[in-house]
Amino acid sequence: MNAPHPAPSHLTAAEAEARQLDAADPGHRHLFHVPPAEGGRFPEVAYLAGNSLGLQPRATRDELLADLDAWRQLGVEGHLEAERPWLPYHELLTAPAARLVGALPAETVVMNSLTVNLHLLMVSFYRPAGRRTRIVIEDAAFPSDSYAVRSQARFHGLDPDSTVVRLTPRPGEDALRTEDVLDYLATEGDRVALVLLGGVNYLTGELLDIPAVTAAGRAAGAVVGWDLAHAAGNVPLALHDWDVDFAAWCSYKYLNSGPGALAGVFVHERHLGDPTLPRFEGWWSTEASTRFEMTPVSRPPATVEAWQISNPPIFAMGPVRTSLELFDSVGMPALRERSLRLTGYLERLLDEVTAGRPLTVVTPRDPARRGCQLSVRIGAGSANELTKRLRHEHGVIADAREPDVVRFTPVPLYSTYHDCWRVADALAASVEKNR
Repeated sequence: MNAPHPAPSHLTAAEAEARQLDAADPGHRHLFHVPPAEGGRFPEVAYLAGNSLGLQPRATRDELLADLDAWRQLGVEGHLEAERPWLPYHELLTAPAARLVGALPAETVVMNSLTVNLHLLMVSFYRPAGRRTRIVIEDAAFPSDSYAVRSQARFHGLDPDSTVVRLTPRPGEDALRTEDVLDYLATEGDRVALVLLGGVNYLTGELLDIPAVTAAGRAAGAVVGWDLAHAAGNVPLALHDWDVDFAAWCSYKYLNSGPGALAGVFVHERHLGDPTLPRFEGWWSTEASTRFEMTPVSRPPATVEAWQISNPPIFAMGPVRTSLELFDSVGMPALRERSLRLTGYLERLLDEVTAGRPLTVVTPRDPARRGCQLSVRIGAGSANELTKRLRHEHGVIADAREPDVVRFTPVPLYSTYHDCWRVADALAASVEKNR
């Protein structure tokens, strides 16, 4: 559906149009708890911070309490006798997680947190040798990724300043172009051991061409991994078909599984069962059928579960399972289509607000080069101060990245066109025009 261009004012006509669009394209807001507003004239917040922490699905509380009740009623017998037995509980998450990222079930597991998983994967897949030592990331990588790859370089006795290559946008641009990544790999690829980029950049919201970069990196002889923290649940993925070596993602942003929720891991099937790959191991790394034989030597399965270490935390897995079932029922293709409509509508509203104000949208305009996040650079004041005003004066929750970027994310599961209108209206009221 193509949204009509909004009226030139941000008053009654534009708001009425937003309400009409919501009636025609309602999304799934009713499945989520939306916080009450602390400011403005509407009872609920316009929540556009799902790229930082997703809202709570209404089903989460009851399903988590049901798992708690199993502990209360069964004690240790819950491992085998609970309605959702704890011993194989993680397997309930495998198939829906695999469908979400375009993977085979044997390639997918939910475990740990994102950066822990990246380290465990780099134990296996960052193997510098000879002149092939470099790790390629984007200059605007999330800091945790930067810390992780630098520490991996040091762990191998290498200088992180020369080992880690940070690819930057062209002068005067904010987003890293896929073609520049490809050019670097074509000219310097024989020195690259690992490519580890963000599928969707946390700061700008740019979506890189994952299959093109993966193909170029592998053609250069490098291993290619992806941090999909801002891509999983945001854009359609096909990790198996794209021939990605490995990937990891968190579950608390677009996947709405709660703060610090368990993360996901993908390892391509060509690596599964490879005895030459180094890997850290623990109790859950061995074949499930042999786990209680209590033998001293692990017998890892030929699946990604060989990368597991500890037994899974059941009460942390419950919200992830609930959320993945929701994504299964709605489907990423439908969410992507609504995302394109909703984000395009917000973009058109922002075009009107930013004209004549010290505000610039830094996210690529091409819908194929972004997810549902639009990042705005402010030319005066601080990002934190602006988001405080939006929240306390207008009931709009956005996400600040100091010093000067505010991220607005109309999540297709629960955001509305009216939310987008409220963002534009609040920005217009909060940021003075240029003099």
